[in-house]
Amino acid sequence: MTTFRIAAAVSLSAIGLALIAIAPARAADPLGNWLTGDKKGKVHIVNCGGAICGNLVWLQEPNDPDTNKPKLDKNNADADKKSRPLLGVPIVLNMKPNGDGTWEGKVYNAEDGNTYSGSFTMTSANSAQLKGCVMGGLICKSQTWTKTN
Repeated sequence: MTTFRIAAAVSLSAIGLALIAIAPARAADPLGNWLTGDKKGKVHIVNCGGAICGNLVWLQEPNDPDTNKPKLDKNNADADKKSRPLLGVPIVLNMKPNGDGTWEGKVYNAEDGNTYSGSFTMTSANSAQLKGCVMGGLICKSQTWTKTN
């Protein structure tokens, strides 16, 4: 190989490495469908005015075993919402971006009917950690959600 070819190959390699180094990392996208940590529910996350919002779109067991009718939001602290169907609950989470693939705001837990302060952090392109906290963040629970179709 001639000196010219070697120099050209080294130069092209250096340029390629430089472009890789300066290219911004593409942030993982939180929008789409996510299986909850226990894999018993699916939440559809959408952009809502620069924030992310999600609603429950699938349940492994959508019907109440006692009534054989769709499960209701019976644990909701708001009495007016106790009779609404659990599927389609409008705001399971409502969070604003906080940088580095993290969103912070509110998360609603239909299992106990409470809304918590929380965060949604992308841990990879198809994985995120959802955290809900009480007492100003002193007590928190988290679960890993998995992106799905």
